[in-house]
Amino acid sequence: MFKSIVVCTAFLLSTLCLKAQNIAWELVAPGVWKGTVGAPESYNLLTASGAKPYLEGLNKMGTAAFPMVQQEVVAQLKDGKTYLRFPLKKAEQLFGFGLNFQTVHQRGKILELHVDHFGGKDNGRTHAPTPFYVSSDGYGVFINSARYLKVYAGSAVRRDSENAPAAKDRNTDKTWASRPYSDAVEILVPAEGVEFYVFAGPTPLNAVSRYNLFNGGGPLPPRWGLGFTQRVKTLFTAEDVEKEASTFAEKGFPLDFIGLEPGWQSKAYPCSFEWDKTRFPNPAGFVGDMLKKGIRLNLWTNPYVSPESPIYKEIKPFTADHTVWLGAVPDLTLPQAQQLLFGQLKKSQVDIGVSGYKFDEVDGYDHYLWPDVTSFPSGKTAEQMRQTYGLLMQRYSTDLFHERNQRTFGLVRGSNGGGTSFPYVIYNDYYNHEDFITALINSSFAGVLWTPEVRASKTGEEWLRRMQSVVFSPMAMINAWSSGTKPWSYPEVEQQVKDMAILRMQMMPYWYSEFAKYHFQGIPPFRAMNLEPGFAVGPEKEVKSNNLEDNPYVEAVTKEVKDQYMAGEYLLVAPMFAGKTTRTVILPRGKWFDFYTGDFVGDGTVITVTPGLDRIPVYVRDGGIIPMGPALMHAPKSTDKIDLEIRYYGTKPATYQLYDDDGETFNYEKGAFSFREVKMELGKDGKLKASISAAVKGKPNTLNKISFKAMTTKNQL
Repeated sequence: MFKSIVVCTAFLLSTLCLKAQNIAWELVAPGVWKGTVGAPESYNLLTASGAKPYLEGLNKMGTAAFPMVQQEVVAQLKDGKTYLRFPLKKAEQLFGFGLNFQTVHQRGKILELHVDHFGGKDNGRTHAPTPFYVSSDGYGVFINSARYLKVYAGSAVRRDSENAPAAKDRNTDKTWASRPYSDAVEILVPAEGVEFYVFAGPTPLNAVSRYNLFNGGGPLPPRWGLGFTQRVKTLFTAEDVEKEASTFAEKGFPLDFIGLEPGWQSKAYPCSFEWDKTRFPNPAGFVGDMLKKGIRLNLWTNPYVSPESPIYKEIKPFTADHTVWLGAVPDLTLPQAQQLLFGQLKKSQVDIGVSGYKFDEVDGYDHYLWPDVTSFPSGKTAEQMRQTYGLLMQRYSTDLFHERNQRTFGLVRGSNGGGTSFPYVIYNDYYNHEDFITALINSSFAGVLWTPEVRASKTGEEWLRRMQSVVFSPMAMINAWSSGTKPWSYPEVEQQVKDMAILRMQMMPYWYSEFAKYHFQGIPPFRAMNLEPGFAVGPEKEVKSNNLEDNPYVEAVTKEVKDQYMAGEYLLVAPMFAGKTTRTVILPRGKWFDFYTGDFVGDGTVITVTPGLDRIPVYVRDGGIIPMGPALMHAPKSTDKIDLEIRYYGTKPATYQLYDDDGETFNYEKGAFSFREVKMELGKDGKLKASISAAVKGKPNTLNKISFKAMTTKNQL
């Protein structure tokens, strides 16, 4: 532990120096420093989420040096607010500042980080406005405040800056710019103090991993959570749901969980949190029957209490003075409100076998949720509650399942910093396919998961392209609450959609291992190309020319890459969009191979591909190891043993850590898990040399027969 005092340097005016505040620095974990300024508020993102660092994972990452000049981090208190200033080099690019949908590069942006529905612009108002940013220089900064934060991400120039650009004459100088270079990230916190954290690299991915581990590590979903899910129409009955599941089985489409929308409740908008007895006359029997068929149930709700709810009278004293849809708004920072709301969910739903929730409307719009003049009985401000309500819903619902030693995987509309460990995936009402992929990319900088869900499409082509994307995402979901669509609703592509759904199930061992790395190592399972080694470095055999026609890679890597991403350790996914038959793909340095055929496709180059309608372009890094399971209709149970085919791409010798546990409980927290090491290489004779470490005695082992397959042979190189 150590402390440092801000030093007045030449580029700071004396007036600023007089008001500059001491920053108390503390090393809180390897490569993680906390800075404290003034009198921070006791309620913040980390206290709301209850996030606890996963120290074992942080310790394994090892120590690192403070990633910037500490004296150049400046704090100032003024007008009851805290101003923070972080240095920014000329060549740095910035990523993060929440779940953005249209931009990946954030340098030069002005944002107000505010929990809200995404309204069509990346202005800081979004479902998860995580106040965490990552630099291309390999460090991250997190502001632990439950307030609306104003961010100037390299957009303003101080008069006294040592790095201020020269003023130019617009009349005569063609290099004049309306937005000149800025050398700082400046953040306004509306409080008389704040704590913030700096995460070392040395790479951007290292910084992201440290941030995720500091927030508890990513969630480890149950295996069934990585299967296929169908959300049914709003007023479906128990009979309708059972018929839906039967039709999936008859048509041979995988299905692991069904989402019930508002009609399962007797009242919704606001909610009763009780089953509607006309549509579901025997809830316990219905849930039990579905479980026997291998189908889990996920229930939609929002937290606003109907006057007709059985808990209304008891919870009313612990609610806000404003309503949402005339429903009472529980103050979820109060134990009494927590016990009443989540006690009702436990008694009526979780105790009879419901497996998860979809928590709606915990984000915005302003005309839906409580206004900022609202009072809560705990004394927390309406602003603080707006910034943390999604965190609170995730936290206490997760506790319900943890107490039962039963994992869950659900959906939520709002989250924030501190929520990394919660087993929830964000969704919304927006529906632009391209922007959905950009959001998936940005989720890796925000410590959240995002699903590019499918609802409906204008054509079979669009339907298939959207389905291909969700197969390579955290949750493979059709959200048919309004449209009533099924996987087979577009007959002309029914077989291709079925093939993709089956591929999702076959890849479950890979997805499960990658989520384990998210939990134990903090590595996002779906992440931006900017976090990939060798992405912006350039190809090994780069054409030495400034002509972009000769060397398009130079231009490509300096642009925002918003339409391709990494999926797990080895896969690069490049989605196709309706109306497009070809696309370009930027391959990082190193050899890459076609996922489907094993053929060599390039090394640090920009390629143009025409994959056809049936396939989404997917590429595997040299030495890629992809464990594949059987084409099951439901995720394997904890007592099942499956056959495994381990595929190997390229020629580079490689190892892979294959994760295993029971797939359903939290026993892994007590050590009931294993990583088995897979070793692969292709000999000079073209034959595969492969091995896997033995199952660990006393640990879960869900594997039966294991085989190996070389996807790349000499004639494919």
